[in-house]
Amino acid sequence: MPHVSEQAKNLTQPVPTHRLSKSRFLAGLQCAKRLYLEIHSPELATPPTPDRRAIMDMGTGVGVVARQYFPHGVLVEETHRQIPSALLRTSELVKDPAVSAIFEGAFVWQGILVRVDILERLDSTRWRLVEVKATSKVKATHLDDLAIQSAVLEGYGIEVAGCFLMHLNTQYSFLGGDLNLDEMFVLENMTEEVQARRPSIQAQLENMWNALREATPPTIAPDNHCYQPYECPFWDHCTKDKPRRWVFHLPGSSKLQTLLMEEGIETIDEIPDHIQLSSIQRRVKDNAEWISPLLRPRLQSVRYPVHHLDFETFMPAIPAFAHTRPYRPIPFQWSNHIEYPDGTVVHHHYLCTDGRDPREEVAMSLLESVGEAGTICVYSEYERFLLFALGDFLPQLKSALSNVVCRLWDLLSVIQQHYYHPDFHGSYSIKTVLPALVPTLAYDDLAIQNGAVAAVMYQKMVFLETDLMERAHIAQALHEYCGRDTWAMVELRRVLMNRVGSSLP
Repeated sequence: MPHVSEQAKNLTQPVPTHRLSKSRFLAGLQCAKRLYLEIHSPELATPPTPDRRAIMDMGTGVGVVARQYFPHGVLVEETHRQIPSALLRTSELVKDPAVSAIFEGAFVWQGILVRVDILERLDSTRWRLVEVKATSKVKATHLDDLAIQSAVLEGYGIEVAGCFLMHLNTQYSFLGGDLNLDEMFVLENMTEEVQARRPSIQAQLENMWNALREATPPTIAPDNHCYQPYECPFWDHCTKDKPRRWVFHLPGSSKLQTLLMEEGIETIDEIPDHIQLSSIQRRVKDNAEWISPLLRPRLQSVRYPVHHLDFETFMPAIPAFAHTRPYRPIPFQWSNHIEYPDGTVVHHHYLCTDGRDPREEVAMSLLESVGEAGTICVYSEYERFLLFALGDFLPQLKSALSNVVCRLWDLLSVIQQHYYHPDFHGSYSIKTVLPALVPTLAYDDLAIQNGAVAAVMYQKMVFLETDLMERAHIAQALHEYCGRDTWAMVELRRVLMNRVGSSLP
């Protein structure tokens, strides 16, 4: 790349009142209305959910580890609330030839602020731009990210000799001890791809500045672009006046949703009969309870005692235990509600409460709980996958765990194939199905209400929290959440049997 590109020189718009950043630039590429609201009306955004915050924190953690790849780099520690100090500190580091790499360097040019993950000094004048992502592959938005950073750096006066993306190799197997950074990270040269995007930046920025100068946000209808490449935080605001049965809520292909909206069809009820719909789409449109004649025999196919099993897992980006890989799920908890022919229900559960590798104890305790008799009811194929993974890790238990897999009975697939309730609204998530069929039993009374938060709280409990009372509170919340999942399956089976006019043995 040249020292200062002609395209960069041409970006001579006056510095606007509102400063852009690389994240806001990417938001503007996704939707001009999103960018406008982020700057003019940020209070309208829905705060990030705990699982979204966990993803962001995971990305930050990967970035911290990636710095070890450049052992003599220097971190610009000033935060986003200390931008003037960050700019000054970065300038000092750029001028210091002894600094081989700068982490989180701050650069401003033409009203655009970027914080660069890694800027590696190649020689007295040339630098390499490295963007770190907690993903396993290159995405289009990553190239846009690199493109705006390179434009700002060159406008600032930095000669960018190459643009690289550093991401995780999910095939890397951690053997214990020190991480092998050469194997865990992939460093891909994206210079040509970034260069191809650079000519578009001027027009993109001009469009963004023009939109921001308007008195009102752009008129852009919400649709599938609101989720690509990221879920927009203003979705709730932009859709607050949409009807309850808005056509966008129709499950299945987004192409059909777009086609219907283009034809002026706003609600599911307005969809003409000649439009070809899938079976689930047809049930959503019919908006009525549907019971397959095969539901009763499927429900009656279980063998007692019926176990109701659920795992909780966490998926660290940076492997936490030997013989694990990035983002591979590690079970740390299970719950098993066991129903006997007379209606008696007994609850078994396990939770690892410290930072050791929990997998062997998870497997051993589960085998003891489920024994060798009875159907094992689950609510996804996830348990099957986890049991096979445990068997691969623990060859001495592989046969026993395979026998457990053979006893699995998926309640989710039974409901999907043989039952529908209008309150499902096209979703078969247990968080939707349970309140629809068992209104007195939901998740809103729990401290932990979904698996993503459970994973976050588990990691906090075993790796971060030092207060024993708080650790105990987290453990109790985890027990209650996982137990609710398995008790839900007990109640769902009972309600469904009542729906088909039978009772449990």
